[in-house]
Amino acid sequence: MTVHVYITIDTEEDSWDTYHATDNPVENLARIPELQRLFDRYGAVPTYLINWPVATDDRARDILKGIYDDGRCEIGTHCHPWNTPPHDEEISVEHSMMCNLPEALVKQKMTRLHGAIEERFHLSPVCFRAGRWGFDAKVARTLKALGYRIDTSISPFVDWSAYSGPDFSRGLSEAYPFDPDRPMVPDPQGALLEVPPTVGFYQKNGRLCYALMERLRKKPLSRLRLLGILDRLRLLNFRWLSPELSSGAEMVRLAKQCVRFGHRFLNMSFHSTSMLPGKSPFVDSEEDLARFLADIEMFLDYAAGQGFVFSPLCEALEAPTLREERGRLGQGR
Repeated sequence: MTVHVYITIDTEEDSWDTYHATDNPVENLARIPELQRLFDRYGAVPTYLINWPVATDDRARDILKGIYDDGRCEIGTHCHPWNTPPHDEEISVEHSMMCNLPEALVKQKMTRLHGAIEERFHLSPVCFRAGRWGFDAKVARTLKALGYRIDTSISPFVDWSAYSGPDFSRGLSEAYPFDPDRPMVPDPQGALLEVPPTVGFYQKNGRLCYALMERLRKKPLSRLRLLGILDRLRLLNFRWLSPELSSGAEMVRLAKQCVRFGHRFLNMSFHSTSMLPGKSPFVDSEEDLARFLADIEMFLDYAAGQGFVFSPLCEALEAPTLREERGRLGQGR
């Protein structure tokens, strides 16, 4: 079985905890060449999902376009609604999720961002991730209208409701085509393809594991700290394939388990801001950055050693294993 590896990077401004319509520096982009050299050593082709501050910054554009023109990356789209014009909404935590905006405003913002990328990079992106995972049918319909083919916003086993976002706890771990009106429901005739970030458990029955995890998070059981105990005993281990949330060893183990359970792709995700120490909560120092890059390399080394295929996300449309998945859905299986 061929396993495809996608690397999807939310490529964005330096600010993490604040929302500003303007004045959004992108100094972290200066560290992208260092990251790209790591990918180049393994023949990995990342997908940089860029937002408005990055797309409209000359230096950031020159860095990314140089890599793209050499065939070493893909450029996709990532929308932070608070800094994407038009700025017609009140800036708030709720409105930081694009799924909470009126559909007309979603379309206006996405159209402006898409046009800026086309004009400045001379390409039409086909892959998308919503900022802060704020994805829904309104966003999906806009993607279809703009000619996008792939979304990577639905994080399985994760409920963002506490952050005014969507509940993806029932999201699927495998790729699937879907109709824009029903993003969480596989549809063999769907116009869009969902390729979720790799998020899950070391254990096989993800649905049962999630139900147990949610039960143990709630009082009174949460007081017993059973989740930590079960994690240490390797009885219930929830992980992201992300160097921001997992160590290199944890990412490798999650990847091994996903492949063992029959997954046909791995989608590693993180933010460009983690490349500039102090700009994300995951990397505070140059020492942290060295560990961060070492964790990425550990996963890349494992994937290369297994003969997995590194691909830009757009190639998921043509991946034989994902075409087979579409066929199985069409057969009602």
